[in-house]
Amino acid sequence: MPGSRSERIADQIRELVSQVLTFETRDPGIGLLTITHVKITADLQLAQIYYTMTGDAAERRATARALERATPYVRRRVAEDLNLRRAPEVRFHFDEHVERQERVELLLKEIAAEREARAASTAPEPEEEK
Repeated sequence: MPGSRSERIADQIRELVSQVLTFETRDPGIGLLTITHVKITADLQLAQIYYTMTGDAAERRATARALERATPYVRRRVAEDLNLRRAPEVRFHFDEHVERQERVELLLKEIAAEREARAASTAPEPEEEK
């Protein structure tokens, strides 16, 4: 059901966590990241927070460790701001869908460039006028 309570709460959690991680946490391990979406169970007991960031695998691991350290604070802030009976357990996950999407777009661009190059090389050359 679109607009269900759990979807509205997931959107509120996404906005709140973005603000908390950007403005309230002081952990240098939390770099520039974007909260892409939140999945919350129907009973509101588990919030899975998906994020994406730029950087290599080492930076990704460092950010994951920093987010683990920030999890208790984030959970407490969610409970305080959303007035839920129980604070949902918070788990952070790297969102690989964005990275896959970028890879697919890059491959499609390469295919299009190859087709254009192939079409240009097989196209008949205009005859010179005498």
